[in-house]
Amino acid sequence: MKEIVFYGRGGHGAVMASELTAIAAYKAGMQSQAFPFFGGERRGAPVKAFARIDTQPIRVHSQIYEPDIIVILDAELLKVARESVSSIALKAGGSIVINLPGRDAAEKYAAGLNANIGGLAFVDATSIARELGLVVAGWPVINTAMLGAMAKATGVIGLENMANAIEEYWPKPLADKNIEAARKGYEMCTALQRSGAEGGF
Repeated sequence: MKEIVFYGRGGHGAVMASELTAIAAYKAGMQSQAFPFFGGERRGAPVKAFARIDTQPIRVHSQIYEPDIIVILDAELLKVARESVSSIALKAGGSIVINLPGRDAAEKYAAGLNANIGGLAFVDATSIARELGLVVAGWPVINTAMLGAMAKATGVIGLENMANAIEEYWPKPLADKNIEAARKGYEMCTALQRSGAEGGF
């Protein structure tokens, strides 16, 4: 089983990212589940969402405390996310995919990571969302760009299955924009560290 935790702020699409991950896994013939954990339910508030995928039936329904993958949607949550990485004990060899504007910022973040982190990849999802006009009430909606980056960095779910899930979730032309965001996220994702534990089942 692969367990994934998404960190973001209300309005950036963390919860929807977990749901799309579950849909994409189902389309790939796997079992899946997705659910959120909210603090204050308002735009800008920290949000955490979870997804599990497996080739076998999933019988656990608790929060995830030791994920295989952490996806950080908002670079402003770096401090919070770093503390969370420690508190939830990312599995040895696990991966982090983070929204950051460039290599310098990613390398600065990587310098403070726990030695158990196996893979670290970054993508400028905010720029992708703004370029494609995926902005709601002034907030770039970066979830689909991050899903494309996660597909490339971890290989757990393929990009085409992500695109199929997006196409099912939204009507055109919004689906097309989000599929393009996922493709750009995939193409622009850069790995600083690679994990031997990455990949599928």
